[in-house]
Amino acid sequence: MLARIRSNRWSLVLLAAAAGCAEPATVPEVTPPAGVLLEAAPSEVGISPQRLARLDGVIERAIEKGEAPGAVALVARRGRIVYEKAFGDRARTPAGEPMTLDTVFDMASLTKVMATATSVMVLVERGEIALSDRVTRYIPEFGAHDKGRLTLLELLTHYSGLRPDVDLDTDWSGYDTAIALACDEKLAAEPGSRFVYSDINYFVLSEVVRRVGGARIDEFSAREVFGPLGMNDTTFNPPPEWRGRIAPSEVRDGRMLRGEVHDPTTHRMGGVAGHAGLFSTARDTAVFAQFVLNGGEYGGTRVLSPLAIRRMTSNQAPPGMTEWRGLGFDIRSRFSTNRGDLFPVGSFGHTGFTGTSLWIDPLTETFVVLMSSRLHPDGKGNVVGLRKRVASVVAAALLDAPHR
Repeated sequence: MLARIRSNRWSLVLLAAAAGCAEPATVPEVTPPAGVLLEAAPSEVGISPQRLARLDGVIERAIEKGEAPGAVALVARRGRIVYEKAFGDRARTPAGEPMTLDTVFDMASLTKVMATATSVMVLVERGEIALSDRVTRYIPEFGAHDKGRLTLLELLTHYSGLRPDVDLDTDWSGYDTAIALACDEKLAAEPGSRFVYSDINYFVLSEVVRRVGGARIDEFSAREVFGPLGMNDTTFNPPPEWRGRIAPSEVRDGRMLRGEVHDPTTHRMGGVAGHAGLFSTARDTAVFAQFVLNGGEYGGTRVLSPLAIRRMTSNQAPPGMTEWRGLGFDIRSRFSTNRGDLFPVGSFGHTGFTGTSLWIDPLTETFVVLMSSRLHPDGKGNVVGLRKRVASVVAAALLDAPHR
């Protein structure tokens, strides 16, 4: 794998040398913007390179077992990327393609955190909505069937009592139809009584963003989050020119999905929803992770305040509940296996059904990005165990981590 240029200054040195300059050392120092990700050797940030190198074998064995056709793994600590590798294949049918670092993945439920929850918090910070507001303040028709008491906070934490998804056994299509179906839903549980992971929660939240923010979630998140953070490889409904580096998922209706969202509900909604539909790369996901660790800013651009990030990443579940959720982020639930066995409670992240995942530990200032398209080519891959093993290997390589 070709080594990436590690700093702007080194870029200038290389350019000067290529131009025939006799004294590249005279190139002026260029200081990168504060808080941006740079590259470093693992030992520079307290990580054992020998222990971290175990990731290679863990991921390669998973690919050999058919858990995924390929993967991109990225590890960073204290603002420094210490591991970034591509493994296996991006595509296997109709022709084989090797995985590359710039592969674009269907992020599935990571959309909930990266696009929707972050966009909601932008509106909270502007004073346009409040987490304690009832959903019906913004979507009056949502109050049908005793749902008028549900709050935005209950949607964000999956304690709303709504079931996991709307019916897909009837032939419906369209964004507005999905919202109408959500408004006609009946509660499956008493709000606040138990954790029910629900996609309905998040496409209703994206409708709140649309009605208050004046733009669909794809447009709002691009303008207010991804654009300011420089996440140029992150979007809904990726353009045709990206197709060559998008990881395909599986066959649907006789054709391989590539650049079209896998999630069936989002697919019927036109590729844009609050719970799925985002496409991104490992590098852009790393930028988002560092933005969180930086307390809401990246490269000198602030999107959220430190207190908004703290609220998003701390337990917001009702008192006494054992499944802990932040705002979008998973902290300790049946779905947080990608924390591994060693990262402490208080770390947080999320996974995507397609095989994507992110875990962040603020205590050690570390995050792990693992990208795969585990459904390719036949829908049989499974990376639940791989995510856990990868996180444990990374945590075990942190030699100066707090232990008391």
